[in-house]
Amino acid sequence: MSTVGLVLGGGGITGAAFHFGTIMALEMATGWDPNSADVVVGTSGGSFVAAAIRGDAVHPDTFVGTGETKEEIHDWLTSYLYRRGTPRGGIRWLRKGLLPSMRHPSLYAALGSPGIYLTEGIAEWVSDTAGEIASSWPERATAIVAYDLDTRSRVPFGTQAAPEVSLAQAVAASSAVPFVYEPVKIEGRWYADGGLASGTSADLVLALPEPLDLVLIVAPLAANAPRRSGRFYEDLFDKVGRTALASEIAKIRAAWPETEILVLRPDEHVLEIARPNPMSVTAAIPTFLTTLRSMKYELAHSSVWRVLEQHLVSSARR
Repeated sequence: MSTVGLVLGGGGITGAAFHFGTIMALEMATGWDPNSADVVVGTSGGSFVAAAIRGDAVHPDTFVGTGETKEEIHDWLTSYLYRRGTPRGGIRWLRKGLLPSMRHPSLYAALGSPGIYLTEGIAEWVSDTAGEIASSWPERATAIVAYDLDTRSRVPFGTQAAPEVSLAQAVAASSAVPFVYEPVKIEGRWYADGGLASGTSADLVLALPEPLDLVLIVAPLAANAPRRSGRFYEDLFDKVGRTALASEIAKIRAAWPETEILVLRPDEHVLEIARPNPMSVTAAIPTFLTTLRSMKYELAHSSVWRVLEQHLVSSARR
């Protein structure tokens, strides 16, 4: 039976929708249970999906709740994702983001910035979705990636290198997008979106004691081609995502030369809906549905299906 690592990259709410569509398409095509993955690595929007996978909650209800109309679904998602708080933390932002970036200009000027929304709703969504496991940690290897504002480094919760937290806390920290969400304080330290370090952090699978047979990477923010009529920053984010992912894949191949690596990215049809605002609640369901249609063709491609048939179909049948 093949050993599989599943890497779920960042991408906001539409990125999470892309993950759900991709994972469900994989299940339908191969019969593979994503919760059987030997390790799951989740970052930002991918961290919520990682929690849903470990809680055996990969189904449409996770995104629609009991809503029957677009308005009901929109309000249901918004109640979790956009809980307003009082923007605060100006001094924190000055010390951890603005002043350091004045000395060394960079995109990290956003570190520690106040956010108009709280991540408490995201933590609650994890609890309502994943059940009891949300207050503890999955038995199977799971890493949820956040970003430490003090050390300016990624922190993979669920490993010995990170503080012990609940799954819901880890997802909230990993999802704290600067300017949108208030950073999350854990054991006296502030954490923000894990995508600040990398949109994927695929190289974390190398912490396993033995090589995997397959590393399956779902990367919403590492598209290969720019979207038609896309805004200038879209291709910039994808370029950064592709560069980081390429470096991580190189590390995996150097350490595990026999391991197969498969990357699934959004095509132009998905991008037209998921962009330009990855945090759009309105675009979540259309992105999910378009991803299902897109993956019907992507997974059937001979080079992709060969890998799936060897590692996922055979594992499912056994």
